Amino acid sequence: MHKRRLGQTDLFVSKICLGSMTWGQQNTEADGHAQMDLAVARGVNFIDTAELYPIPPKAETQGRTETIIGNWMKAKRNRSQVILASKVVGRTANTWFRGDRPSKLVRADVFDAVDKSLARLNTDYIDLYQIHWPERDVPWGANPNRIGAVPRRSDAAGVPEGETPIAETLAVFGELVKAGKIRHFGLSNENSWGVMRFIAEADKGLGPRVASLQNAYNFVNRTFEVNLAEVCEREQVSLLAYSPLAQGYLTGKYDHGARPQGSRSQLFNRGQRYETPNAAEVQLEYNRLARTFGMEPALFANAYVSNRPLVTSNIIGATTISQLEMALSSADVVWTGEMQKAVDAIHQRVGNPCP
Repeated sequence: MHKRRLGQTDLFVSKICLGSMTWGQQNTEADGHAQMDLAVARGVNFIDTAELYPIPPKAETQGRTETIIGNWMKAKRNRSQVILASKVVGRTANTWFRGDRPSKLVRADVFDAVDKSLARLNTDYIDLYQIHWPERDVPWGANPNRIGAVPRRSDAAGVPEGETPIAETLAVFGELVKAGKIRHFGLSNENSWGVMRFIAEADKGLGPRVASLQNAYNFVNRTFEVNLAEVCEREQVSLLAYSPLAQGYLTGKYDHGARPQGSRSQLFNRGQRYETPNAAEVQLEYNRLARTFGMEPALFANAYVSNRPLVTSNIIGATTISQLEMALSSADVVWTGEMQKAVDAIHQRVGNPCP
Protein backbone atom coordinates (compact mmCIF):
# COMPACT_ATOMS: atom_id res chain seq x y z
CA MET A 1 0.00 0.00 0.00
CA HIS A 2 1.26 3.46 -0.91
CA LYS A 3 2.87 5.43 1.94
CA ARG A 4 2.80 9.21 2.35
CA ARG A 5 4.97 11.46 4.50
CA LEU A 6 3.38 12.66 7.73
CA GLY A 7 3.86 16.43 7.83
CA GLN A 8 7.52 17.33 8.06
CA THR A 9 8.36 14.21 10.09
CA ASP A 10 10.41 11.18 9.10
CA LEU A 11 7.31 8.95 9.29
CA PHE A 12 5.64 7.54 6.18
CA VAL A 13 2.09 6.36 6.85
CA SER A 14 -0.14 4.15 4.73
CA LYS A 15 -2.78 5.97 2.67
CA ILE A 16 -5.34 4.13 4.79
CA CYS A 17 -5.24 4.33 8.58
CA LEU A 18 -7.15 1.83 10.68
CA GLY A 19 -9.58 3.54 13.04
CA SER A 20 -10.50 1.78 16.26
CA MET A 21 -13.33 3.60 18.01
CA THR A 22 -15.76 0.63 18.03
CA TRP A 23 -13.39 -1.84 19.72
CA GLY A 24 -14.41 -2.51 23.28
CA GLN A 25 -18.09 -1.76 22.94
CA GLN A 26 -19.64 -2.52 19.56
CA ASN A 27 -16.74 -4.85 18.75
CA THR A 28 -15.01 -7.38 20.99
CA GLU A 29 -11.28 -7.60 21.64
CA ALA A 30 -11.12 -10.59 19.28
CA ASP A 31 -12.81 -8.48 16.59
CA GLY A 32 -10.26 -5.73 17.04
CA HIS A 33 -7.35 -8.16 16.83
CA ALA A 34 -8.79 -9.71 13.64
CA GLN A 35 -9.17 -6.27 12.06
CA MET A 36 -5.59 -5.32 12.88
CA ASP A 37 -4.32 -8.64 11.54
CA LEU A 38 -6.11 -8.12 8.23
CA ALA A 39 -5.17 -4.46 7.87
CA VAL A 40 -1.47 -5.11 8.51
CA ALA A 41 -1.52 -8.02 6.06
CA ARG A 42 -2.90 -5.60 3.45
CA GLY A 43 -0.11 -3.07 3.99
CA VAL A 44 -1.57 -0.74 6.63
CA ASN A 45 1.08 0.50 9.08
CA PHE A 46 -0.96 3.23 10.79
CA ILE A 47 -3.48 2.75 13.63
CA ASP A 48 -5.44 5.57 15.27
CA THR A 49 -7.01 5.49 18.73
CA ALA A 50 -7.77 7.79 21.68
CA GLU A 51 -8.09 7.75 25.46
CA LEU A 52 -11.80 8.54 24.86
CA TYR A 53 -12.53 5.33 22.95
CA PRO A 54 -14.66 3.32 22.49
CA ILE A 55 -17.50 5.45 21.15
CA PRO A 56 -20.04 6.34 22.39
CA PRO A 57 -18.00 7.41 25.41
CA LYS A 58 -18.88 5.96 28.81
CA ALA A 59 -17.09 5.94 32.14
CA GLU A 60 -17.21 2.15 32.33
CA THR A 61 -15.71 1.58 28.85
CA GLN A 62 -13.23 4.48 28.57
CA GLY A 63 -9.74 3.27 27.65
CA ARG A 64 -10.75 -0.22 26.52
CA THR A 65 -9.76 0.42 22.92
CA GLU A 66 -6.18 1.30 23.82
CA THR A 67 -5.98 -1.82 25.97
CA ILE A 68 -7.12 -3.97 23.04
CA ILE A 69 -4.41 -2.47 20.82
CA GLY A 70 -1.79 -2.85 23.54
CA ASN A 71 -2.64 -6.51 24.04
CA TRP A 72 -2.42 -7.13 20.29
CA MET A 73 0.99 -5.45 19.93
CA LYS A 74 2.32 -7.35 22.94
CA ALA A 75 1.13 -10.67 21.53
CA LYS A 76 2.46 -9.93 18.04
CA ARG A 77 5.68 -8.29 19.26
CA ASN A 78 5.33 -5.83 16.40
CA ARG A 79 5.43 -2.43 18.09
CA SER A 80 8.26 -1.21 15.85
CA GLN A 81 6.25 -2.00 12.71
CA VAL A 82 3.22 0.04 13.78
CA ILE A 83 2.84 3.82 13.59
CA LEU A 84 0.55 4.46 16.52
CA ALA A 85 -1.58 7.57 17.01
CA SER A 86 -3.61 8.41 20.08
CA LYS A 87 -5.33 11.49 21.53
CA VAL A 88 -5.86 13.38 24.75
CA VAL A 89 -9.32 14.84 25.34
CA GLY A 90 -9.82 18.59 25.21
CA ARG A 91 -11.82 20.49 27.80
CA THR A 92 -14.53 18.26 29.28
CA ALA A 93 -16.71 18.33 32.37
CA ASN A 94 -16.52 14.53 32.59
CA THR A 95 -14.36 13.26 35.43
CA TRP A 96 -13.81 9.80 33.90
CA PHE A 97 -10.42 10.73 32.51
CA ARG A 98 -8.57 12.39 35.37
CA GLY A 99 -10.39 10.44 38.07
CA ASP A 100 -11.67 13.24 40.27
CA ARG A 101 -12.00 16.42 38.23
CA PRO A 102 -12.93 17.84 34.82
CA SER A 103 -10.11 17.81 32.28
CA LYS A 104 -8.31 20.69 30.56
CA LEU A 105 -5.20 20.95 28.42
CA VAL A 106 -2.92 21.82 31.32
CA ARG A 107 0.32 20.08 32.23
CA ALA A 108 -1.00 17.82 34.99
CA ASP A 109 -3.91 16.59 32.87
CA VAL A 110 -1.93 15.98 29.70
CA PHE A 111 0.78 14.07 31.57
CA ASP A 112 -1.87 12.03 33.37
CA ALA A 113 -3.51 11.22 30.03
CA VAL A 114 -0.34 10.17 28.22
CA ASP A 115 0.93 8.02 31.09
CA LYS A 116 -2.38 6.15 31.29
CA SER A 117 -2.44 5.68 27.51
CA LEU A 118 1.13 4.35 27.48
CA ALA A 119 0.23 1.82 30.15
CA ARG A 120 -2.88 0.62 28.31
CA LEU A 121 -1.01 0.45 25.00
CA ASN A 122 1.87 -1.60 26.44
CA THR A 123 4.42 0.79 24.98
CA ASP A 124 6.83 3.46 26.17
CA TYR A 125 6.16 5.89 23.30
CA ILE A 126 3.34 7.10 21.04
CA ASP A 127 4.31 8.06 17.50
CA LEU A 128 1.65 10.76 17.05
CA TYR A 129 -0.10 12.29 20.05
CA GLN A 130 -3.04 14.53 19.19
CA ILE A 131 -5.37 16.97 20.94
CA HIS A 132 -8.77 15.38 20.31
CA TRP A 133 -10.62 18.69 20.27
CA PRO A 134 -9.69 22.25 21.23
CA GLU A 135 -10.05 23.53 24.73
CA ARG A 136 -11.48 26.72 23.22
CA ASP A 137 -15.20 27.13 22.65
CA VAL A 138 -15.35 26.03 19.02
CA PRO A 139 -18.06 23.82 17.49
CA TRP A 140 -17.37 20.10 17.08
CA GLY A 141 -15.83 19.60 13.67
CA ALA A 142 -14.33 23.10 13.76
CA ASN A 143 -16.70 24.65 11.23
CA PRO A 144 -17.27 28.26 12.37
CA ASN A 145 -20.56 28.44 10.47
CA ARG A 146 -22.29 25.74 12.50
CA ILE A 147 -25.22 26.73 14.69
CA GLY A 148 -24.10 27.57 18.20
CA ALA A 149 -20.61 28.76 17.27
CA VAL A 150 -20.43 31.75 19.63
CA PRO A 151 -16.88 32.45 20.82
CA ARG A 152 -16.33 33.72 24.36
CA ARG A 153 -15.11 37.26 24.87
CA SER A 154 -11.36 37.53 25.35
CA ASP A 155 -9.57 39.40 28.11
CA ALA A 156 -6.96 42.07 27.50
CA ALA A 157 -4.35 39.41 26.73
CA GLY A 158 -6.54 37.84 24.07
CA VAL A 159 -7.34 34.68 26.07
CA PRO A 160 -10.88 34.12 27.41
CA GLU A 161 -11.13 33.70 31.17
CA GLY A 162 -10.41 30.15 32.29
CA GLU A 163 -8.94 29.06 28.96
CA THR A 164 -5.48 27.51 28.84
CA PRO A 165 -3.25 29.54 26.47
CA ILE A 166 -2.12 27.64 23.39
CA ALA A 167 1.52 28.45 24.19
CA GLU A 168 1.16 26.82 27.61
CA THR A 169 -0.41 23.67 26.15
CA LEU A 170 2.18 23.40 23.37
CA ALA A 171 5.00 23.64 25.90
CA VAL A 172 3.61 20.55 27.63
CA PHE A 173 3.81 18.58 24.39
CA GLY A 174 7.39 19.80 24.07
CA GLU A 175 8.12 18.22 27.43
CA LEU A 176 6.55 14.96 26.28
CA VAL A 177 8.77 14.87 23.18
CA LYS A 178 11.89 15.56 25.25
CA ALA A 179 10.90 12.83 27.70
CA GLY A 180 10.51 10.36 24.82
CA LYS A 181 6.87 9.67 25.66
CA ILE A 182 5.70 10.93 22.24
CA ARG A 183 7.47 11.43 18.93
CA HIS A 184 5.22 13.92 17.15
CA PHE A 185 2.30 16.24 17.85
CA GLY A 186 -1.03 16.62 16.04
CA LEU A 187 -4.39 18.36 16.25
CA SER A 188 -7.95 17.18 15.66
CA ASN A 189 -11.29 18.93 15.08
CA GLU A 190 -9.39 22.19 14.76
CA ASN A 191 -9.95 25.29 12.60
CA SER A 192 -7.61 27.52 10.59
CA TRP A 193 -7.00 30.01 13.39
CA GLY A 194 -6.13 27.26 15.84
CA VAL A 195 -3.71 25.50 13.49
CA MET A 196 -1.91 28.75 12.70
CA ARG A 197 -1.67 29.74 16.37
CA PHE A 198 -0.06 26.41 17.26
CA ILE A 199 2.36 26.82 14.34
CA ALA A 200 3.20 30.39 15.36
CA GLU A 201 4.01 29.30 18.92
CA ALA A 202 6.11 26.40 17.61
CA ASP A 203 8.03 28.81 15.39
CA LYS A 204 8.90 30.75 18.56
CA GLY A 205 10.49 27.57 19.90
CA LEU A 206 7.81 26.93 22.52
CA GLY A 207 7.06 23.34 21.47
CA PRO A 208 6.83 20.84 18.60
CA ARG A 209 5.46 21.78 15.21
CA VAL A 210 2.04 20.46 14.24
CA ALA A 211 2.53 17.38 12.05
CA SER A 212 -1.08 16.58 11.27
CA LEU A 213 -4.71 17.60 11.52
CA GLN A 214 -7.44 15.00 11.99
CA ASN A 215 -10.73 16.46 10.74
CA ALA A 216 -13.88 15.09 9.16
CA TYR A 217 -13.80 14.96 5.35
CA ASN A 218 -16.33 13.29 3.05
CA PHE A 219 -18.83 14.01 0.27
CA VAL A 220 -21.22 15.87 2.56
CA ASN A 221 -18.53 17.73 4.51
CA ARG A 222 -15.80 19.28 2.39
CA THR A 223 -15.37 22.32 4.65
CA PHE A 224 -11.67 21.48 4.98
CA GLU A 225 -11.24 22.75 1.43
CA VAL A 226 -12.41 26.28 2.25
CA ASN A 227 -9.50 27.54 4.36
CA LEU A 228 -7.71 24.64 6.00
CA ALA A 229 -6.53 23.12 2.72
CA GLU A 230 -4.30 26.12 2.01
CA VAL A 231 -3.07 26.26 5.61
CA CYS A 232 -2.09 22.60 5.57
CA GLU A 233 -0.54 22.72 2.11
CA ARG A 234 1.62 25.76 2.80
CA GLU A 235 2.57 24.71 6.34
CA GLN A 236 3.09 21.02 5.47
CA VAL A 237 0.49 19.73 7.92
CA SER A 238 -0.99 16.37 6.92
CA LEU A 239 -4.76 15.88 6.76
CA LEU A 240 -5.83 12.66 8.46
CA ALA A 241 -9.40 12.44 7.21
CA TYR A 242 -11.95 10.80 9.49
CA SER A 243 -15.59 9.84 8.87
CA PRO A 244 -15.16 9.10 5.12
CA LEU A 245 -18.56 7.34 5.19
CA ALA A 246 -20.28 10.10 7.19
CA GLN A 247 -20.99 7.67 10.05
CA GLY A 248 -22.45 5.18 7.59
CA TYR A 249 -24.81 7.56 5.80
CA LEU A 250 -22.72 7.22 2.63
CA THR A 251 -23.05 3.42 2.56
CA GLY A 252 -26.70 3.37 1.49
CA LYS A 253 -27.88 1.48 4.57
CA TYR A 254 -29.77 4.50 5.92
CA ASP A 255 -31.33 5.51 2.59
CA HIS A 256 -35.05 6.33 2.67
CA GLY A 257 -35.00 6.55 6.46
CA ALA A 258 -33.94 2.94 7.09
CA ARG A 259 -32.49 2.03 10.50
CA PRO A 260 -30.98 -1.46 10.15
CA GLN A 261 -30.89 -3.59 13.27
CA GLY A 262 -27.42 -3.48 14.80
CA SER A 263 -26.32 -0.31 12.98
CA ARG A 264 -24.67 2.42 15.03
CA SER A 265 -27.57 4.77 14.41
CA GLN A 266 -30.04 2.19 15.66
CA LEU A 267 -27.91 1.13 18.62
CA PHE A 268 -26.68 4.49 19.83
CA ASN A 269 -28.74 7.20 18.08
CA ARG A 270 -25.59 9.20 17.35
CA GLY A 271 -26.20 10.28 13.77
CA GLN A 272 -27.36 13.84 14.43
CA ARG A 273 -24.35 15.36 12.69
CA TYR A 274 -25.47 13.66 9.46
CA GLU A 275 -29.20 14.18 9.91
CA THR A 276 -29.27 17.90 9.18
CA PRO A 277 -31.95 19.49 6.92
CA ASN A 278 -31.72 18.15 3.35
CA ALA A 279 -28.92 15.73 4.30
CA ALA A 280 -30.90 12.58 3.51
CA GLU A 281 -31.64 13.70 -0.05
CA VAL A 282 -28.00 14.65 -0.68
CA GLN A 283 -26.64 11.41 0.75
CA LEU A 284 -29.07 9.45 -1.40
CA GLU A 285 -27.84 11.32 -4.48
CA TYR A 286 -24.20 10.44 -3.79
CA ASN A 287 -25.14 6.82 -3.07
CA ARG A 288 -27.00 6.61 -6.37
CA LEU A 289 -24.04 8.17 -8.17
CA ALA A 290 -21.77 5.43 -6.82
CA ARG A 291 -23.91 2.77 -8.42
CA THR A 292 -23.78 4.50 -11.81
CA PHE A 293 -20.04 3.80 -11.68
CA GLY A 294 -20.68 0.17 -10.75
CA MET A 295 -19.56 0.50 -7.13
CA GLU A 296 -21.12 0.04 -3.74
CA PRO A 297 -21.59 3.46 -2.10
CA ALA A 298 -19.17 2.59 0.73
CA LEU A 299 -16.41 1.70 -1.71
CA PHE A 300 -17.05 4.84 -3.78
CA ALA A 301 -17.04 7.19 -0.77
CA ASN A 302 -13.87 5.66 0.68
CA ALA A 303 -12.14 5.69 -2.70
CA TYR A 304 -12.88 9.41 -3.01
CA VAL A 305 -11.17 10.21 0.29
CA SER A 306 -8.33 7.71 -0.15
CA ASN A 307 -7.40 9.21 -3.51
CA ARG A 308 -7.73 12.93 -2.79
CA PRO A 309 -4.30 14.59 -3.12
CA LEU A 310 -5.00 16.78 -0.09
CA VAL A 311 -5.46 13.70 2.15
CA THR A 312 -2.39 12.04 3.65
CA SER A 313 -4.31 9.13 5.22
CA ASN A 314 -7.95 8.06 5.21
CA ILE A 315 -9.03 6.85 8.67
CA ILE A 316 -11.43 4.02 8.00
CA GLY A 317 -13.68 2.27 10.49
CA ALA A 318 -15.51 -1.04 10.31
CA THR A 319 -17.50 -3.32 12.57
CA THR A 320 -17.25 -6.42 10.36
CA ILE A 321 -14.45 -8.01 8.39
CA SER A 322 -16.43 -7.67 5.15
CA GLN A 323 -16.78 -3.92 5.76
CA LEU A 324 -13.07 -3.70 6.44
CA GLU A 325 -12.25 -5.62 3.25
CA MET A 326 -14.26 -3.11 1.21
CA ALA A 327 -12.67 -0.13 2.93
CA LEU A 328 -9.16 -1.47 2.36
CA SER A 329 -9.90 -2.17 -1.30
CA SER A 330 -10.65 1.53 -1.81
CA ALA A 331 -6.90 2.10 -1.90
CA ASP A 332 -6.79 0.17 -5.18
CA VAL A 333 -9.62 2.04 -6.93
CA VAL A 334 -8.48 4.24 -9.79
CA TRP A 335 -10.28 7.52 -9.23
CA THR A 336 -11.03 9.07 -12.60
CA GLY A 337 -11.62 12.59 -13.80
CA GLU A 338 -15.14 11.57 -14.76
CA MET A 339 -15.86 10.50 -11.18
CA GLN A 340 -14.47 13.73 -9.78
CA LYS A 341 -16.48 15.83 -12.21
CA ALA A 342 -19.69 14.01 -11.25
CA VAL A 343 -19.00 14.44 -7.53
CA ASP A 344 -18.15 18.12 -7.96
CA ALA A 345 -21.35 18.72 -9.92
CA ILE A 346 -23.39 17.59 -6.93
CA HIS A 347 -21.19 19.51 -4.51
CA GLN A 348 -21.62 22.75 -6.45
CA ARG A 349 -25.40 22.46 -6.05
CA VAL A 350 -25.64 21.26 -2.45
CA GLY A 351 -22.46 22.43 -0.72
CA ASN A 352 -21.74 20.97 2.71
CA PRO A 353 -25.03 19.86 4.28
CA CYS A 354 -23.31 18.10 7.21
CA PRO A 355 -20.44 20.30 8.45
